Amino acid sequence: MSDGSPFLDRPPIATAHGLALLAEGEADLIGRMPYSSNATFLVDIRHDGIDAQAIYKPLAGERPLWDFPDGLYQREVAAFVVSEALGWGLVPPTVTRDDLLHGVGSLQLFMPCNHEEHYFSMHEAGDEYDDVFRRICAFDVVINNTDRKSGHCLLGDEGRIWAIDHGVAFHHEFKLRTVIWDFAGEPVADGLCDDLFALLDQPLPAELDELLSPFEREALRTRAMALGTARRFPEDDTGGRRWPWPLV
Repeated sequence: MSDGSPFLDRPPIATAHGLALLAEGEADLIGRMPYSSNATFLVDIRHDGIDAQAIYKPLAGERPLWDFPDGLYQREVAAFVVSEALGWGLVPPTVTRDDLLHGVGSLQLFMPCNHEEHYFSMHEAGDEYDDVFRRICAFDVVINNTDRKSGHCLLGDEGRIWAIDHGVAFHHEFKLRTVIWDFAGEPVADGLCDDLFALLDQPLPAELDELLSPFEREALRTRAMALGTARRFPEDDTGGRRWPWPLV
């Protein structure tokens, strides 16, 4: 993507710089993102000579859900924390901000990407990205993602796959819904299992204490242990109820 904008046509931003940009940058709200069930906003953000864009999801814009407590934005941040703790780098840098126009919410670095591509199109074109998709599949099992649509897998301009939209994840009851079932029943790579056990060999990141309930944190550990021990991706035995809608 390139329109001459310093916010979109930009070089990659290192994670540490991205986090500083999000946490300390001056943000200008540009407008509301279309097709979002909750209020989601695009912002321009500047800090220390870096210009970028970010996605802002305020608590005030969330629609109440019967099975999730208020504060879905916290799960967006938790997904980034867990991805980094695993060393998988799947989720764009994401922080909590409480000083923006609509109050406390998550702020995630916007990754310039090819919006014509998504999980289905990339997977069906060949196996170039399948190892990354296997990692996303494992990640979704561990965080109990209830809404992995095809369009939540982005092909960044630098050729990297990003996973976004994790507001309905981490429930303590197993509620997995995903479009990534192509690897069902396959072995989980040894390296991914090693990462899961490395996560379990130490306390969970302290940030999760403020983002998830004790039940959710314990369920996260249980799912990581179950997947690492089984060493095989789960299969859908529900007759299709573990697919989200819409699919893209």
